[in-house]
Amino acid sequence: MDEIRTRLIKCFETVFPDLPAEQIPNASQSSVANWDSIAAITLINVIEEEFQITMDLEMAGELDSFPKILEYLKTTAVNA
Repeated sequence: MDEIRTRLIKCFETVFPDLPAEQIPNASQSSVANWDSIAAITLINVIEEEFQITMDLEMAGELDSFPKILEYLKTTAVNA
């Protein structure tokens, strides 16, 4: 498992502590009941802190699943 994925899983565990670990890699805003607008902003903040990046808040609507966020992190200049 690559480091970016591992670190992103930890971010999800922080924001969604009740989400079973095996569900995190497939988590999406539509599948996680607690993933509302507040949780989305919190998740972005946690990711920014973990990866020492600034994410475009306008993209928050597009980054609505674990796979999409992972792909975003892999395609941006993240120091894993």
